[in-house]
Amino acid sequence: MSLVSLVPSKPLLFLLLGLIPGLTWLPQRWINLDASRPIQAFLSGLAVTGLNLTAGVAGPLLDIFFVRTELTRHAIVATKAATQVFAHLAKIVVYGLPLLASKDAGAPPLWLFAVAIPLSMLGTMLGGRILNRMTDVNFKRWTRWIVTGIGGLYLLQAAQLLLRS
Repeated sequence: MSLVSLVPSKPLLFLLLGLIPGLTWLPQRWINLDASRPIQAFLSGLAVTGLNLTAGVAGPLLDIFFVRTELTRHAIVATKAATQVFAHLAKIVVYGLPLLASKDAGAPPLWLFAVAIPLSMLGTMLGGRILNRMTDVNFKRWTRWIVTGIGGLYLLQAAQLLLRS
């Protein structure tokens, strides 16, 4: 990633992030993204990792590769969780290690970690309970709508930034 010097403007970044969820609504004959296909899983990994390291967020992009798969909701969540572990590790290596090695005190305070870790565990526990009460069809339907809503928020942010400039 250090060899790539791509710095899009904030409005363009938010616009692109906002448009990504629209791919879930295109007919399958136009674009059939499916993370259970090995080549698409590889391409998804490249795209998601690149976006994660450049924009800091790639959840909606990752989601569009799973909405149309035959995988169960549990398999989707487990695969996405593993993907996110590697994405966070990549961020730690690319951004965290240089931050820790620098003399500047730019790292978050320890109390933030002390709060974030139990909250993430609580979220995982509650999310598991909700997941177990859903059907696979409802899970994919909710995922599509939630990702679309997030995309809408990105588009609103892009519009606000464009209007300010």
